[in-house]
Amino acid sequence: MATILITGANKGLGFQTALQLVAAGHQVYACARDAERGRRAADELNASFMLLDVTDDASVAAAAEKVDADGGLDVLVNNAGIEPRQADGGFIPAAEVTADLARRVFETNVFGHIRMMHAFLPLLERSAAPVVVNVSSGASLLRELSDPENPAHLYPDITYPASKAAVTTLTVQYAKAYPGMRINAVDPGFTATDLNFHAGHQSIEQGAEIIVRMAQIGPDGPSGGFFDARGVVPW
Repeated sequence: MATILITGANKGLGFQTALQLVAAGHQVYACARDAERGRRAADELNASFMLLDVTDDASVAAAAEKVDADGGLDVLVNNAGIEPRQADGGFIPAAEVTADLARRVFETNVFGHIRMMHAFLPLLERSAAPVVVNVSSGASLLRELSDPENPAHLYPDITYPASKAAVTTLTVQYAKAYPGMRINAVDPGFTATDLNFHAGHQSIEQGAEIIVRMAQIGPDGPSGGFFDARGVVPW
């Protein structure tokens, strides 16, 4: 049994990932920045609730201190992420993308990952089989975004794919810096979640499968890679 911490676990892919990992017998910290929603989700999951906002240094540090006091950590799943939308659910036009908007997206999707890694890597180093799973996206793949024949070419958002490309790059660099850990990025696929107003073509259970799989790899597993449900994703 591993001790696993999942950010953004009160709904969507984070919730489903926690559900499957609890069912597999692991001890799970279900993290959320909203205390009421987070506790309600954790109770439903039979997981331990952790109040955690990945955009806040003090919140992340407090969570790491609590996990350390509880006995440490084996697996970190950096799942929390946002995608900017207009009030009506539409994408924000490129002409309206500002530095402040980009900063808000990167604060969660990129700096949040870095903040979590900085706080929790010392705990993970004490684990016999430390694992990090960074939830990226197929929207990060430049070869698809730039190919007029690929459906991804039609995706118009500016900041979300850029942030997820950064996540994949961070994954590679952290994996090289920590060869004793298994650090990988995953693409859950176009999954029906609140993030896309449930427009995804696959179920939440299907989307969580690769996150759950990579969270449970052993010391002989891959590191520094990018994976989806079918296997290695070339980027």
